[in-house]
Amino acid sequence: MIPLSRQSIERAIELNGASVEANKQAFLWGRRAAFDLTRVETLVDPDASVQTLKLLPSLNQLIEREMQHLREYQNEALAQRYLERVNQVRQAEQSVGKGSYLSRAVAEHYSKVLAYKDEYEVARQLASDRFRQQLAEQFEGEFELEFNLAPPLISRIDPATGRPRKRKFAGKRMLPLFRLLAGLRGLRGTVLDPFTYSADRRLELRLIAEYEADIQLILTQLSAANYDAACELAQLPAAIRGYGPVKEKAYAKAQAKRVELLTRMNGSTDAGRTADPYVQLHEVNA
Repeated sequence: MIPLSRQSIERAIELNGASVEANKQAFLWGRRAAFDLTRVETLVDPDASVQTLKLLPSLNQLIEREMQHLREYQNEALAQRYLERVNQVRQAEQSVGKGSYLSRAVAEHYSKVLAYKDEYEVARQLASDRFRQQLAEQFEGEFELEFNLAPPLISRIDPATGRPRKRKFAGKRMLPLFRLLAGLRGLRGTVLDPFTYSADRRLELRLIAEYEADIQLILTQLSAANYDAACELAQLPAAIRGYGPVKEKAYAKAQAKRVELLTRMNGSTDAGRTADPYVQLHEVNA
């Protein structure tokens, strides 16, 4: 998931010159642990794997944590939509007897796809008690906040980047507006949402539609033979990060990998074709 090749990272270790072979082995075993932590721990020490697993949230704990986040992000309906599909994947995975790696991948990444960071979410986070507590812990005495923002409709486009230019806004003026905007997150994705039809929102809605189509494919096609491909497909959103052109580029790259994985899942790419994301607008906000 690191946007660098293995060879590049190993070369950086060599150039650093400190414990080169040991660091290469650490990197290699880290990659193995990311793929199958339980197996790695068992190889090192059969008893250690039990202790390591105690440090990780159980699948049920992970699901409940993400559901709570989705409730705060939008509403209970979105949390239940998430839970329904995750439970379907758990049942499908149990039928092929492959543990819970796939279910954990879907539980983590489906939540991230549903809860994309838009204007409402940024406002909710900045207006939250948690944000104020973090500021109080990091700064002493009197301080002032400034926010660098590019509000829709009033922001000019930077010809060098093709993105809206940011402007500075005083925190005292913006915090009440953030609280107001956070309270309006129920408008997200509806016809009254002024942000819905931007290029960023269209991409994020497409990601939701495609990921749910991928989940449906996994439910209908999952077998021991294509289990690894299903796990890779479930984790693919991790490669789509950033905003604007950065995210668009990452999405295009991930789509090529997605086509490959869909082919491995069922021998065709037809299942990867989805309708225009506006068709799913009412589902996102049900």
